[in-house]
Amino acid sequence: METIQKPPYAFVCQSHCFFKPHTLFCSGECKANRQVWLEKLMEKQERQSKSHVLALPIPAQGHINPMMQFSKRLASKGLHVTIVIFSSKVTKHTRRLGSVEVVTVDFVSYEGKLSSDDYSKQFLAAVTRKLPELVAELNNSSGHPISCLLYDSHLPWLLDTARQLGLTGASLFTQSCAVDNVYYNVHEMQLKIPPEKLLVTVSRLPALSPLEITDLPSFVQGMDSESEYSFLLNHVVGQFSNFREADWIFVNTFTTLEKEAVNWLASQRSIKPIGPLIPSFYLDRQLEDDKEYGPSLFKPNPDGCNEWLDSKETGSVVYVSFGSMAALGEEQMAEIAWGLKRSDCNFLWVVRESERKKLPSNFVEESSEKGLIVTWSPQLEVLAHKSVGCFMTHCGWNSTLEALSLGVPMVAMPHWADQPTNAKCIADVWHVGVRVKANEKGIVTEKEVEGCLREVMEGERGNKIRRNSEKWMKLAKTAVDEGGCSDKNITEFAAELARKFHETKDSEV
Repeated sequence: METIQKPPYAFVCQSHCFFKPHTLFCSGECKANRQVWLEKLMEKQERQSKSHVLALPIPAQGHINPMMQFSKRLASKGLHVTIVIFSSKVTKHTRRLGSVEVVTVDFVSYEGKLSSDDYSKQFLAAVTRKLPELVAELNNSSGHPISCLLYDSHLPWLLDTARQLGLTGASLFTQSCAVDNVYYNVHEMQLKIPPEKLLVTVSRLPALSPLEITDLPSFVQGMDSESEYSFLLNHVVGQFSNFREADWIFVNTFTTLEKEAVNWLASQRSIKPIGPLIPSFYLDRQLEDDKEYGPSLFKPNPDGCNEWLDSKETGSVVYVSFGSMAALGEEQMAEIAWGLKRSDCNFLWVVRESERKKLPSNFVEESSEKGLIVTWSPQLEVLAHKSVGCFMTHCGWNSTLEALSLGVPMVAMPHWADQPTNAKCIADVWHVGVRVKANEKGIVTEKEVEGCLREVMEGERGNKIRRNSEKWMKLAKTAVDEGGCSDKNITEFAAELARKFHETKDSEV
């Protein structure tokens, strides 16, 4: 008979084993059972050796997506990660995405309530009440004690909650670094509201060329304290209320894309660019089966997009989408519609069900030979399709990063929030597209739409834009690939969390 030192956890053999105080005597007949026990022991020890990150995004799709991708990246580095989504719209059967655990809490969706102070107060109260319970439950059920709260930068008050729970706090900024610089300067009272007619950015905003008022985020464009946007201005500027107190600051961008902006903000405090945070399949392919963001607040309805795209020639399609929140007037919808028709390009236009009634009568039928209008599309798949040659976009940051990462030229038609600044970068900094110009009524005419589409899809300017788009696509992939600048920042964060976790465990022993 052979002797094995008894472990701290008893394993009852099904054969002829029996226990003595500190030794397990095992007959040769149960070596297979002993191997099972050893494997279970190693698995349990591995579970207890992982640091656990709890991620909490704003329950809006544009915030859930990057937080989900960051969570997947962290899990691939050996951390245990749970993402908590406060929304009743997320599919409840979603319990795990790859290595990331998903927890949903019933709450009214954020979509459509951006300017509601009442909503923000309700959300704060719900999270403050529920989060301590969740942390306790997850500590008990997962076997991994939570050590870090990763929160959306729009929820800076969560840093206090993290401290109260004995956790470190990491903040994820989901907009561009250039936009973050604008808001930071407003917070520090270095940028006045309303701003001057022309901003010379050498001293205040060194990341960009001079900005006109229309290049600034909409909340900064001279809105006074009585404006309906005053709450939103305070909200976005409030991201910096404890900017220097958080343990880590992450930004969904990559250093080569916004080098000057990153360096300037990093001169104020340490920040870590970790983007672009889009599924690995479309970038470095380090994460297995990572083709989709994950939890969705919208019901997928492909409407035959891929089949229609398959029937079109390479680079011949204009993809049009203005995001999940933009609501255009009937006049503007008509101008876009007839501009698309006049351009003579194939087009795939995403028009939400609530917006379809604004289309000109008979437009769908009259344009059916060249166009397809759908209520939803798998945007990443569409942008990656060989037939797509241009993306007419509202310039939301996620959409901008997707187009950059997939090398798709853009026609920028910004509406509000950070979109004007993103459009400025698209046209004048990265040179990957053109920006439409509105008339004196604030309407982008059909002639303007047609001209911009032709400029990108045809001629020498279009060729130059495509070459620049391909350059940024390669740089985006390099950033997140193994050893790239964003990958290194994520790896270093995971290693630091693991080190702190083990130091805590050692001190407890």
